[in-house]
Amino acid sequence: MPRKNDSSSTVSVVHPICCGLDVHKDTISACLIWSDTKGREQFKVAEFQTFTDDLIKLKNWLLEHQCPVVAMESTGHYWTPIHNILEHFFTILLVNPRHMKNVPGRKTDISDSRWIAGLLRHGLLKGGFIPPECQRQWRDLTRTRKSYVKSAGDFKRRIHKLLQSANLKIDSVISDLFGATGRNLLKLLVTSTSTPTRVEVEACLDKSVKDKASEFYRSMEGFFSNHHRILLRLLLETVERLEHQIDLLDERIREVMAEHESVIEKLDAMPGINAISAHAILSEIGTSLEAFPNPAALAAWAGLCPGNNQSAGKRHSGRSRVRKNHLKEIMIEVAWPAIKKRHSYYRAKYYALKSRLGWKKAIVAVAHRILTAVYHVVKYGVSFKDLGEAYLLNLNRKSKLRYLRKQASLLGFELTPLTCTNNSASAPILIQS
Repeated sequence: MPRKNDSSSTVSVVHPICCGLDVHKDTISACLIWSDTKGREQFKVAEFQTFTDDLIKLKNWLLEHQCPVVAMESTGHYWTPIHNILEHFFTILLVNPRHMKNVPGRKTDISDSRWIAGLLRHGLLKGGFIPPECQRQWRDLTRTRKSYVKSAGDFKRRIHKLLQSANLKIDSVISDLFGATGRNLLKLLVTSTSTPTRVEVEACLDKSVKDKASEFYRSMEGFFSNHHRILLRLLLETVERLEHQIDLLDERIREVMAEHESVIEKLDAMPGINAISAHAILSEIGTSLEAFPNPAALAAWAGLCPGNNQSAGKRHSGRSRVRKNHLKEIMIEVAWPAIKKRHSYYRAKYYALKSRLGWKKAIVAVAHRILTAVYHVVKYGVSFKDLGEAYLLNLNRKSKLRYLRKQASLLGFELTPLTCTNNSASAPILIQS
Protein backbone atom coordinates (compact mmCIF):
# COMPACT_ATOMS: atom_id res chain seq x y z
CA MET A 1 0.00 0.00 0.00
CA PRO A 2 1.42 3.45 -0.86
CA ARG A 3 1.77 5.99 1.88
CA LYS A 4 -0.60 8.94 2.13
CA ASN A 5 2.16 11.38 1.20
CA ASP A 6 3.18 9.38 -1.85
CA SER A 7 1.73 10.65 -5.10
CA SER A 8 0.25 8.00 -7.38
CA SER A 9 -0.25 10.44 -10.23
CA THR A 10 1.59 9.70 -13.46
CA VAL A 11 1.13 13.24 -14.81
CA SER A 12 3.89 15.62 -13.81
CA VAL A 13 4.30 19.35 -14.23
CA VAL A 14 6.26 20.12 -17.38
CA HIS A 15 5.82 23.92 -17.51
CA PRO A 16 5.76 25.53 -14.04
CA ILE A 17 4.62 28.84 -15.57
CA CYS A 18 2.47 28.83 -18.69
CA CYS A 19 -0.51 30.54 -20.29
CA GLY A 20 -3.50 29.36 -22.30
CA LEU A 21 -5.24 31.60 -24.83
CA ASP A 22 -8.71 31.13 -26.28
CA VAL A 23 -8.61 33.33 -29.39
CA HIS A 24 -11.60 34.84 -31.17
CA LYS A 25 -11.98 37.56 -33.78
CA ASP A 26 -12.37 40.47 -31.32
CA THR A 27 -11.44 39.09 -27.90
CA ILE A 28 -8.83 36.89 -26.24
CA SER A 29 -9.33 35.01 -22.98
CA ALA A 30 -6.01 34.35 -21.21
CA CYS A 31 -5.33 32.14 -18.19
CA LEU A 32 -1.90 32.22 -16.55
CA ILE A 33 -0.95 29.31 -14.26
CA TRP A 34 2.01 29.12 -11.88
CA SER A 35 3.02 27.54 -8.56
CA ASP A 36 3.43 29.49 -5.33
CA THR A 37 6.18 29.00 -2.75
CA LYS A 38 4.29 26.05 -1.22
CA GLY A 39 3.87 24.32 -4.57
CA ARG A 40 0.17 25.05 -4.86
CA GLU A 41 -1.30 25.87 -8.23
CA GLN A 42 -2.31 29.48 -8.75
CA PHE A 43 -3.98 31.01 -11.77
CA LYS A 44 -4.92 34.44 -13.05
CA VAL A 45 -7.47 35.21 -15.77
CA ALA A 46 -7.61 38.28 -18.02
CA GLU A 47 -9.34 39.33 -21.21
CA PHE A 48 -7.88 41.41 -24.04
CA GLN A 49 -9.10 42.80 -27.32
CA THR A 50 -7.37 41.95 -30.59
CA PHE A 51 -6.28 45.49 -31.51
CA THR A 52 -2.53 45.86 -31.73
CA ASP A 53 -2.22 48.04 -28.61
CA ASP A 54 -4.16 45.45 -26.57
CA LEU A 55 -1.97 42.67 -27.94
CA ILE A 56 1.07 44.62 -26.76
CA LYS A 57 -0.56 44.80 -23.31
CA LEU A 58 -0.97 41.02 -23.45
CA LYS A 59 2.73 40.64 -24.28
CA ASN A 60 3.77 42.92 -21.40
CA TRP A 61 1.41 41.08 -19.04
CA LEU A 62 3.07 37.77 -19.90
CA LEU A 63 6.56 39.24 -19.59
CA GLU A 64 5.77 40.66 -16.15
CA HIS A 65 4.84 37.18 -14.93
CA GLN A 66 7.91 35.64 -16.64
CA CYS A 67 5.80 33.23 -18.70
CA PRO A 68 8.02 31.34 -21.21
CA VAL A 69 5.43 29.27 -23.11
CA VAL A 70 1.96 30.04 -24.50
CA ALA A 71 -0.63 27.72 -26.04
CA MET A 72 -3.54 29.06 -28.06
CA GLU A 73 -6.60 27.62 -29.73
CA SER A 74 -8.14 29.64 -32.54
CA THR A 75 -10.73 29.55 -35.28
CA GLY A 76 -9.44 30.20 -38.78
CA HIS A 77 -6.59 32.69 -39.05
CA TYR A 78 -7.46 34.78 -35.99
CA TRP A 79 -4.29 33.50 -34.34
CA THR A 80 -1.97 35.28 -36.76
CA PRO A 81 -2.18 38.79 -35.18
CA ILE A 82 -1.35 37.31 -31.77
CA HIS A 83 1.50 35.29 -33.22
CA ASN A 84 2.93 38.39 -34.92
CA ILE A 85 3.25 40.12 -31.52
CA LEU A 86 4.37 37.16 -29.36
CA GLU A 87 6.54 35.30 -31.88
CA HIS A 88 9.95 36.64 -30.81
CA PHE A 89 9.32 36.61 -27.04
CA PHE A 90 7.69 33.28 -26.18
CA THR A 91 7.46 29.65 -27.25
CA ILE A 92 4.07 29.44 -28.95
CA LEU A 93 1.99 26.30 -29.46
CA LEU A 94 -0.94 26.44 -31.86
CA VAL A 95 -3.06 23.49 -30.76
CA ASN A 96 -5.73 21.57 -32.62
CA PRO A 97 -9.19 21.97 -30.97
CA ARG A 98 -9.84 18.28 -31.57
CA HIS A 99 -6.94 17.43 -29.22
CA MET A 100 -8.19 19.44 -26.22
CA LYS A 101 -11.98 19.54 -26.19
CA ASN A 102 -13.28 20.94 -22.90
CA VAL A 103 -15.53 19.10 -20.44
CA PRO A 104 -19.16 19.17 -21.71
CA GLY A 105 -21.47 21.54 -19.86
CA ARG A 106 -18.75 24.01 -18.87
CA LYS A 107 -18.18 25.74 -22.18
CA THR A 108 -17.15 29.37 -21.70
CA ASP A 109 -14.19 31.34 -22.99
CA ILE A 110 -12.65 31.59 -19.51
CA SER A 111 -13.05 27.88 -18.81
CA ASP A 112 -11.59 27.09 -22.23
CA SER A 113 -8.47 29.18 -21.56
CA ARG A 114 -8.04 27.59 -18.12
CA TRP A 115 -8.44 24.12 -19.63
CA ILE A 116 -5.79 24.91 -22.26
CA ALA A 117 -3.41 26.23 -19.61
CA GLY A 118 -3.95 23.14 -17.45
CA LEU A 119 -3.19 20.77 -20.29
CA LEU A 120 -0.15 22.78 -21.31
CA ARG A 121 1.15 22.80 -17.71
CA HIS A 122 1.34 18.99 -17.72
CA GLY A 123 2.71 18.70 -21.26
CA LEU A 124 -0.46 17.22 -22.75
CA LEU A 125 -0.63 19.54 -25.76
CA LYS A 126 1.15 19.23 -29.07
CA GLY A 127 1.65 22.33 -31.17
CA GLY A 128 0.98 22.51 -34.87
CA PHE A 129 3.56 23.38 -37.50
CA ILE A 130 4.03 27.16 -37.68
CA PRO A 131 6.55 27.95 -40.44
CA PRO A 132 9.01 30.85 -40.14
CA GLU A 133 8.12 34.27 -41.48
CA CYS A 134 9.87 33.90 -44.84
CA GLN A 135 8.10 30.62 -45.52
CA ARG A 136 4.76 32.15 -44.56
CA GLN A 137 5.38 34.78 -47.23
CA TRP A 138 6.16 32.04 -49.77
CA ARG A 139 2.86 30.39 -48.89
CA ASP A 140 0.95 33.61 -49.39
CA LEU A 141 2.44 34.03 -52.85
CA THR A 142 2.00 30.44 -54.08
CA ARG A 143 -1.51 30.06 -52.66
CA THR A 144 -2.55 33.40 -54.15
CA ARG A 145 -1.19 32.26 -57.50
CA LYS A 146 -3.18 29.04 -57.26
CA SER A 147 -6.40 30.94 -56.54
CA TYR A 148 -5.73 33.25 -59.51
CA VAL A 149 -5.20 30.23 -61.79
CA LYS A 150 -8.51 28.75 -60.64
CA SER A 151 -10.27 32.07 -61.20
CA ALA A 152 -8.82 32.37 -64.71
CA GLY A 153 -10.04 28.85 -65.45
CA ASP A 154 -13.53 29.77 -64.26
CA PHE A 155 -13.71 32.77 -66.58
CA LYS A 156 -12.39 30.72 -69.50
CA ARG A 157 -15.18 28.22 -68.96
CA ARG A 158 -17.66 31.08 -68.99
CA ILE A 159 -16.33 32.11 -72.39
CA HIS A 160 -16.87 28.55 -73.65
CA LYS A 161 -20.44 28.69 -72.39
CA LEU A 162 -21.02 32.10 -73.99
CA LEU A 163 -19.86 30.85 -77.39
CA GLN A 164 -22.20 27.88 -77.18
CA SER A 165 -25.12 30.17 -76.37
CA ALA A 166 -24.29 32.18 -79.53
CA ASN A 167 -24.11 29.04 -81.76
CA LEU A 168 -20.35 29.48 -82.29
CA LYS A 169 -18.40 26.21 -82.44
CA ILE A 170 -14.80 27.44 -82.48
CA ASP A 171 -13.75 25.06 -79.68
CA SER A 172 -14.99 22.13 -81.80
CA VAL A 173 -12.40 22.91 -84.48
CA ILE A 174 -9.42 23.93 -82.35
CA SER A 175 -8.21 22.05 -79.28
CA ASP A 176 -7.09 25.12 -77.30
CA LEU A 177 -9.50 28.03 -77.50
CA PHE A 178 -7.00 30.29 -75.74
CA GLY A 179 -4.05 29.57 -77.97
CA ALA A 180 -2.78 32.03 -80.57
CA THR A 181 -5.47 31.22 -83.17
CA GLY A 182 -8.29 31.04 -80.63
CA ARG A 183 -7.45 34.40 -79.07
CA ASN A 184 -7.22 36.03 -82.50
CA LEU A 185 -10.70 34.77 -83.35
CA LEU A 186 -12.11 35.92 -80.00
CA LYS A 187 -10.64 39.40 -80.49
CA LEU A 188 -12.10 39.44 -84.01
CA LEU A 189 -15.55 38.78 -82.54
CA VAL A 190 -15.07 41.62 -80.04
CA THR A 191 -13.87 44.21 -82.56
CA SER A 192 -16.10 43.27 -85.50
CA THR A 193 -19.59 44.79 -85.66
CA SER A 194 -20.93 42.22 -88.12
CA THR A 195 -20.40 38.59 -89.01
CA PRO A 196 -16.68 38.07 -89.84
CA THR A 197 -15.85 37.38 -93.47
CA ARG A 198 -13.80 34.43 -94.67
CA VAL A 199 -10.80 36.70 -95.39
CA GLU A 200 -10.89 38.07 -91.82
CA VAL A 201 -11.10 34.58 -90.38
CA GLU A 202 -8.16 33.33 -92.48
CA ALA A 203 -6.06 36.30 -91.32
CA CYS A 204 -6.47 35.13 -87.71
CA LEU A 205 -5.30 31.57 -88.33
CA ASP A 206 -1.88 30.23 -87.50
CA LYS A 207 0.15 28.49 -90.24
CA SER A 208 -0.45 25.08 -88.66
CA VAL A 209 -4.23 25.34 -89.09
CA LYS A 210 -4.47 27.16 -92.44
CA ASP A 211 -5.84 24.01 -94.04
CA LYS A 212 -8.90 24.22 -91.75
CA ALA A 213 -9.94 27.67 -92.91
CA SER A 214 -13.32 26.49 -94.22
CA GLU A 215 -14.14 24.73 -90.93
CA PHE A 216 -13.20 27.80 -88.92
CA TYR A 217 -15.39 29.97 -91.11
CA ARG A 218 -18.33 27.59 -90.57
CA SER A 219 -17.71 27.62 -86.80
CA MET A 220 -17.90 31.45 -86.77
CA GLU A 221 -21.41 31.48 -88.22
CA GLY A 222 -24.02 31.86 -85.50
CA PHE A 223 -26.22 34.33 -83.62
CA PHE A 224 -23.49 36.49 -82.10
CA SER A 225 -25.24 39.73 -81.10
CA ASN A 226 -24.08 42.92 -79.45
CA HIS A 227 -25.13 41.41 -76.11
CA HIS A 228 -22.66 38.55 -76.58
CA ARG A 229 -19.99 40.98 -77.77
CA ILE A 230 -20.16 43.07 -74.58
CA LEU A 231 -20.00 40.00 -72.35
CA LEU A 232 -17.10 38.51 -74.33
CA ARG A 233 -15.14 41.76 -74.07
CA LEU A 234 -15.55 41.84 -70.28
CA LEU A 235 -14.63 38.18 -69.88
CA LEU A 236 -11.55 38.47 -72.10
CA GLU A 237 -10.34 41.54 -70.20
CA THR A 238 -10.75 39.69 -66.92
CA VAL A 239 -8.83 36.66 -68.18
CA GLU A 240 -5.98 38.81 -69.52
CA ARG A 241 -5.79 40.76 -66.27
CA LEU A 242 -5.62 37.57 -64.23
CA GLU A 243 -2.94 36.13 -66.50
CA HIS A 244 -0.91 39.32 -66.09
CA GLN A 245 -1.20 39.08 -62.31
CA ILE A 246 -0.13 35.43 -62.44
CA ASP A 247 2.99 36.46 -64.38
CA LEU A 248 3.76 39.08 -61.73
CA LEU A 249 3.34 36.50 -58.97
CA ASP A 250 5.64 34.07 -60.82
CA GLU A 251 8.28 36.75 -61.04
CA ARG A 252 7.98 37.58 -57.34
CA ILE A 253 8.10 33.91 -56.31
CA ARG A 254 11.29 33.34 -58.30
CA GLU A 255 12.78 36.45 -56.72
CA VAL A 256 12.10 35.54 -53.06
CA MET A 257 13.16 31.90 -53.54
CA ALA A 258 16.24 32.57 -55.67
CA GLU A 259 18.67 31.44 -52.94
CA HIS A 260 17.18 27.93 -53.02
CA GLU A 261 17.56 27.50 -56.77
CA SER A 262 19.72 24.38 -56.40
CA VAL A 263 16.99 22.55 -54.46
CA ILE A 264 14.37 23.69 -56.95
CA GLU A 265 16.44 22.34 -59.86
CA LYS A 266 16.73 18.94 -58.13
CA LEU A 267 12.99 18.84 -57.56
CA ASP A 268 12.38 19.90 -61.16
CA ALA A 269 14.30 16.81 -62.31
CA MET A 270 11.75 14.52 -60.62
CA PRO A 271 8.86 13.07 -62.67
CA GLY A 272 5.73 15.21 -62.55
CA ILE A 273 7.40 18.20 -60.86
CA ASN A 274 8.20 21.44 -62.64
CA ALA A 275 9.48 24.76 -61.32
CA ILE A 276 5.99 25.99 -60.37
CA SER A 277 5.12 22.89 -58.35
CA ALA A 278 8.62 22.88 -56.80
CA HIS A 279 8.02 26.42 -55.53
CA ALA A 280 4.63 25.36 -54.13
CA ILE A 281 6.10 22.30 -52.37
CA LEU A 282 8.93 24.27 -50.75
CA SER A 283 6.49 26.94 -49.60
CA GLU A 284 4.50 24.29 -47.73
CA ILE A 285 7.29 22.19 -46.17
CA GLY A 286 10.21 24.63 -46.05
CA THR A 287 13.84 23.91 -46.77
CA SER A 288 15.04 22.64 -43.37
CA LEU A 289 12.26 20.15 -42.48
CA GLU A 290 13.14 20.47 -38.80
CA ALA A 291 9.52 19.93 -37.77
CA PHE A 292 9.41 16.51 -39.51
CA PRO A 293 11.85 13.94 -38.10
CA ASN A 294 11.24 11.44 -40.91
CA PRO A 295 9.30 11.05 -44.17
CA ALA A 296 6.47 9.21 -42.37
CA ALA A 297 5.81 12.25 -40.15
CA LEU A 298 5.65 14.52 -43.19
CA ALA A 299 3.27 12.14 -45.02
CA ALA A 300 1.02 11.92 -41.95
CA TRP A 301 0.91 15.70 -41.62
CA ALA A 302 -0.01 16.01 -45.30
CA GLY A 303 -2.75 13.36 -45.02
CA LEU A 304 -1.16 11.01 -47.56
CA CYS A 305 -1.08 7.92 -45.33
CA PRO A 306 -3.88 5.90 -43.69
CA GLY A 307 -5.05 6.73 -40.20
CA ASN A 308 -4.83 4.35 -37.23
CA ASN A 309 -8.21 3.08 -36.08
CA GLN A 310 -7.89 -0.25 -34.30
CA SER A 311 -9.84 -1.51 -31.30
CA ALA A 312 -10.27 -4.96 -29.70
CA GLY A 313 -7.99 -6.49 -32.32
CA LYS A 314 -10.15 -5.21 -35.17
CA ARG A 315 -8.99 -2.66 -37.67
CA HIS A 316 -11.70 -0.21 -38.65
CA SER A 317 -11.74 2.47 -41.33
CA GLY A 318 -8.23 3.77 -41.94
CA ARG A 319 -9.35 7.01 -43.53
CA SER A 320 -6.95 9.83 -42.81
CA ARG A 321 -8.15 12.52 -40.41
CA VAL A 322 -6.57 15.15 -42.63
CA ARG A 323 -9.36 16.07 -45.02
CA LYS A 324 -7.94 19.19 -46.69
CA ASN A 325 -4.28 20.06 -46.96
CA HIS A 326 -2.55 22.28 -49.49
CA LEU A 327 0.45 19.95 -49.75
CA LYS A 328 -1.85 16.95 -50.30
CA GLU A 329 -3.50 18.68 -53.25
CA ILE A 330 -0.12 19.61 -54.74
CA MET A 331 1.31 16.10 -54.44
CA ILE A 332 -1.74 14.45 -56.02
CA GLU A 333 -1.60 16.97 -58.89
CA VAL A 334 2.09 16.08 -59.28
CA ALA A 335 1.39 12.33 -59.19
CA TRP A 336 -0.85 12.35 -62.28
CA PRO A 337 1.84 13.45 -64.76
CA ALA A 338 4.42 11.32 -62.91
CA ILE A 339 2.57 8.09 -63.71
CA LYS A 340 2.45 9.00 -67.41
CA LYS A 341 6.22 8.83 -67.79
CA ARG A 342 7.06 5.60 -69.58
CA HIS A 343 9.33 3.00 -68.01
CA SER A 344 9.27 4.79 -64.66
CA TYR A 345 8.85 3.31 -61.20
CA TYR A 346 5.83 5.49 -60.39
CA ARG A 347 3.97 4.33 -63.50
CA ALA A 348 4.62 0.68 -62.70
CA LYS A 349 3.65 1.15 -59.05
CA TYR A 350 0.42 2.93 -59.95
CA TYR A 351 -0.82 0.17 -62.27
CA ALA A 352 0.25 -2.52 -59.81
CA LEU A 353 -1.88 -0.90 -57.08
CA LYS A 354 -4.74 0.18 -59.34
CA SER A 355 -5.75 -3.38 -60.19
CA ARG A 356 -5.98 -4.24 -56.50
CA LEU A 357 -7.06 -1.03 -54.71
CA GLY A 358 -8.61 1.17 -57.41
CA TRP A 359 -7.32 4.35 -59.01
CA LYS A 360 -8.10 6.69 -56.07
CA LYS A 361 -6.01 4.85 -53.50
CA ALA A 362 -3.36 4.09 -56.10
CA ILE A 363 -2.77 7.75 -56.97
CA VAL A 364 -2.59 8.70 -53.28
CA ALA A 365 -0.03 5.95 -52.73
CA VAL A 366 2.08 7.27 -55.61
CA ALA A 367 1.83 10.79 -54.18
CA HIS A 368 3.05 9.39 -50.86
CA ARG A 369 6.11 7.87 -52.54
CA ILE A 370 6.87 11.06 -54.43
CA LEU A 371 6.68 13.03 -51.16
CA THR A 372 9.10 10.57 -49.55
CA ALA A 373 11.56 11.20 -52.37
CA VAL A 374 11.03 14.96 -52.02
CA TYR A 375 11.86 14.68 -48.31
CA HIS A 376 15.25 13.11 -49.02
CA VAL A 377 16.04 15.57 -51.82
CA VAL A 378 15.27 18.60 -49.65
CA LYS A 379 16.59 17.25 -46.34
CA TYR A 380 19.84 15.68 -47.48
CA GLY A 381 20.47 17.41 -50.81
CA VAL A 382 20.62 14.17 -52.82
CA SER A 383 19.61 13.90 -56.46
CA PHE A 384 16.60 11.89 -57.58
CA LYS A 385 17.18 8.55 -59.27
CA ASP A 386 14.30 6.65 -60.84
CA LEU A 387 14.26 2.96 -59.89
CA GLY A 388 12.65 2.02 -63.20
CA GLU A 389 9.73 -0.24 -63.99
CA ALA A 390 11.86 -3.39 -63.59
CA TYR A 391 12.34 -2.69 -59.88
CA LEU A 392 8.96 -4.14 -58.92
CA LEU A 393 9.51 -7.17 -61.15
CA ASN A 394 12.80 -8.01 -59.45
CA LEU A 395 11.24 -7.92 -55.97
CA ASN A 396 10.58 -11.48 -54.75
CA ARG A 397 11.85 -12.85 -58.04
CA LYS A 398 12.07 -16.44 -56.79
CA SER A 399 8.53 -16.54 -55.45
CA LYS A 400 7.18 -15.04 -58.68
CA LEU A 401 9.00 -17.63 -60.80
CA ARG A 402 7.69 -20.38 -58.52
CA TYR A 403 4.15 -19.08 -59.01
CA LEU A 404 4.59 -18.90 -62.80
CA ARG A 405 5.92 -22.47 -62.97
CA LYS A 406 2.93 -23.71 -61.00
CA GLN A 407 0.46 -21.89 -63.24
CA ALA A 408 2.25 -23.10 -66.38
CA SER A 409 2.12 -26.70 -65.20
CA LEU A 410 -1.61 -26.42 -64.55
CA LEU A 411 -2.08 -25.28 -68.15
CA GLY A 412 0.07 -28.09 -69.53
CA PHE A 413 3.22 -26.05 -70.12
CA GLU A 414 6.74 -26.17 -68.74
CA LEU A 415 8.60 -22.99 -67.79
CA THR A 416 12.27 -22.99 -68.82
CA PRO A 417 14.80 -20.12 -68.86
CA LEU A 418 15.69 -18.53 -72.19
CA THR A 419 19.29 -17.40 -72.71
CA CYS A 420 19.66 -14.22 -74.81
CA THR A 421 22.11 -14.09 -77.69
CA ASN A 422 24.27 -11.51 -75.89
CA ASN A 423 24.45 -13.78 -72.80
CA SER A 424 23.66 -10.77 -70.60
CA ALA A 425 20.24 -11.82 -69.33
CA SER A 426 17.85 -14.70 -69.30
CA ALA A 427 14.09 -14.85 -69.47
CA PRO A 428 11.71 -17.78 -68.96
CA ILE A 429 9.80 -19.26 -71.90
CA LEU A 430 6.86 -21.64 -72.04
CA ILE A 431 7.23 -25.06 -73.68
CA GLN A 432 4.13 -27.25 -74.03
CA SER A 433 4.65 -30.61 -72.43
